[in-house]
Amino acid sequence: MIQHSMINAYRGHLRKFLAAALEEDLAQGDITTELTIPEGHVSEAEIIAKEDFIVAGLPFAGEVFALLDGGIGFDEAVPDGSRVGEGDVLAVVRGHTRGLLAGERLALNILQRLSGIATLTARFVELTDGTGARIVDTRKTTPNMRYLEKYAVRTGGGCNHRFGLYDGILIKDNHIKAAGGIGKAVEMARCKAHHLMKIEVEVGSIAELTEALKAGADIVMLDNMPVELMRDAVRIARGYSPAPLLEASGGVNTDNVREIAMTGVDFISVGALTHSAPSVDISMKIAGPGHAEKSVN
Repeated sequence: MIQHSMINAYRGHLRKFLAAALEEDLAQGDITTELTIPEGHVSEAEIIAKEDFIVAGLPFAGEVFALLDGGIGFDEAVPDGSRVGEGDVLAVVRGHTRGLLAGERLALNILQRLSGIATLTARFVELTDGTGARIVDTRKTTPNMRYLEKYAVRTGGGCNHRFGLYDGILIKDNHIKAAGGIGKAVEMARCKAHHLMKIEVEVGSIAELTEALKAGADIVMLDNMPVELMRDAVRIARGYSPAPLLEASGGVNTDNVREIAMTGVDFISVGALTHSAPSVDISMKIAGPGHAEKSVN
């Protein structure tokens, strides 16, 4: 299954996040459901796509119901990464009706958000097919949802940039200004980082690119460069030995991403994947009237 190793690695964080999200919605309980649905009532519900998209987040939706009621069954009808259409069943949920209704909104919110990200990511990947450039995400994510949103990017065929400030060196304009220049910042990072850590430097001009190349940057981010200037930057960097990896960033959209990819950069980081992806439309419907749970003597 797609990304199950990622899910297992972050399961502790996931459960804390889901527990907090459930507390936000339920607080002291689901008043409407508790007043209208008997305690032993059981039902089966279908989670249904209402438009075309790439599905992402089904394992997380299943975790929502498992946290509410360990007896609820959650059967995925399709795997994450599948392209689905209007009317397709994504999953079937069975168990106590109170638990199904209490978890419905959170499960759908997660599915709608992550599927939207996966679908937009797949569009960017499709537009750059054959260029050799890889689409990557950024840290412009929803607070406390970064892991889930980066999972959705990978489900849509994209790649992950650093997860946080702790797992990658990216020297940006404010670091450069505070440190006293690109060369000084790279030198300090190189002296203090371990030998396996790569150093990326953000540049916005050919002069800054030249400084980053001389400083020995492993990766250079070409930030908000016009395409013509980016082509010149790629040509200059490729002629340098050893040549760094190149990342294009800033102002990337579906209209210009292929042109950017054709400049020869290795990566294109797209903040829109996570900060501007529209949520898709998904619903959960109980399949007919439920029934009281049978007691066992």
